[in-house]
Amino acid sequence: MLIDRIKEFVAGLPATLKEKRGVYSLKLTVAERRVFLSKKKLTYSAKFRVDEDAKELRFTEVLVESGSGMSTGDDGIGPGFGFKKESYRTGSGPRNGTITEQSKLFGTKYNYTFDFSKIRGAIEKLATDAGYAFKYQITSRNL
Repeated sequence: MLIDRIKEFVAGLPATLKEKRGVYSLKLTVAERRVFLSKKKLTYSAKFRVDEDAKELRFTEVLVESGSGMSTGDDGIGPGFGFKKESYRTGSGPRNGTITEQSKLFGTKYNYTFDFSKIRGAIEKLATDAGYAFKYQITSRNL
C-alpha cells in the first residue's frame, strides 16, 4: 500500500507524520536559532491526501518561520516581549533547488542546507511507482 511506503520513507527522516481525516501532515525542522532569550525556527511542512478511487496523491508544501521570546529590537518586533509568525509559500508550482536560494531573509538569519525538492521527489516517485498520479497543489484547500 502506498501510504505504508511513504511511512517507511518518513521514518528515515528527522520528521513527524500525522494523519487527520485522511490528510497526512509531514513536519521537519530545517533550522533553529536561539539568541539571548528568543528562539526562531524554520519548519518545512508538507500535506498530502491519497485518493484511492482516483488513484492520485495530492500534495502541497510550505515553509513556516516562527519565533518567540525577548527581542533585541533588530528583527522588526521591537524591544520587549514579542511573538512573530510568518509563512512563506514555495511559489506558484514545485520549486527546485535548496531553501537557501528561496529568500534573502532566511539566508541572513539561518545557516543551513536543505533541499526540500528531495522530499517532494521521493514521495512523487513512490506514488508513480505504485501507479498513482502525483498532483502538486499550491494550497491545501482541495486536499
